[in-house]
Amino acid sequence: MGAATGIGSLPGTDIAEAQRIVLGELAALPHLPELPARGPGADLIGRTAGLLVELPVELYAARWRVAPRPGKDLRRARDLMERDLDQLAEQAEEYAGTIKIQAGGPLTLAASLELPIGGRMLRDPGAVRDLAGSLAEGLRGHVEAVIRRLPRASVLLQLDEPSLPTVLAGRVPTESGLGTYRAVESETARALLHGVIEAAGVPTVVHCCASDVPLELIRSAGAVGVALDLSRVTELDPLGEALDAGLGLLAGAVPTSPPPAAGAPTSAQVADRVRGLWDRLGFPRAQLAEQVVVTPACGLAGATPAYARAVLAACRDAGRRLAEV
Repeated sequence: MGAATGIGSLPGTDIAEAQRIVLGELAALPHLPELPARGPGADLIGRTAGLLVELPVELYAARWRVAPRPGKDLRRARDLMERDLDQLAEQAEEYAGTIKIQAGGPLTLAASLELPIGGRMLRDPGAVRDLAGSLAEGLRGHVEAVIRRLPRASVLLQLDEPSLPTVLAGRVPTESGLGTYRAVESETARALLHGVIEAAGVPTVVHCCASDVPLELIRSAGAVGVALDLSRVTELDPLGEALDAGLGLLAGAVPTSPPPAAGAPTSAQVADRVRGLWDRLGFPRAQLAEQVVVTPACGLAGATPAYARAVLAACRDAGRRLAEV
């Protein structure tokens, strides 16, 4: 009730400081911070690829691709994750609430990782199935690693799927830029997502900050919630139907960078924005804080440290305001 959380990324390279900020500002629903500024292996794709089982990866021409054997790039990604989890255990050993962890989803990984022979994994349906299976096994182990370190906590998994709409629409460009990869059928995408969610074994939300998020696909794949950028929501009916069916909403209500000559919005402004959407959807106010978590619109890696902290504080206080209604 009345919780807020972050989407994932924060500015800077100091994981200890990032975790102190998250645990301090988002005590009701903290997340494991991601710090892409640390370089390769701390980015969304490299960080998630480090979790894959029996599917090593490497950097080639600044892109992640499947490798014949584990190497230094993979070791770096895994070392960064291990360091983050150890730091989490040190700072939150007695934490007994829910903690959110994030990883790339199978469709976004397939649209980003390259095959050894060139081209995205998306070009080979068999490779995509293998990738999803490897990710499912890796996420199961990752969840277990978090629980070992925080035995009193429960885990909420967030699958980041920024590329999901373009994969479904067949809009992922080939390397030449002259064509696109064949669209993945909705049923295939649903099955891939469902397999990963089921294997993880914990409640899972799917994050996608596009304007054409496939809400019914996400709900029917087994997700308990969806994380959206409210500024990208153009059609209210699909969102209303998904929420009416019980899907939770992580409402991205604060921009990731301030408008010119403006700072972070106040918690009252953030709460009003979420409340306004809820009213337009026609749901009772009493249900709002039970079904909605307030978040930034997306990751905050590109923000200044001061703005990022102000955004998290505004989300936290907005969540509390919503619970008071």
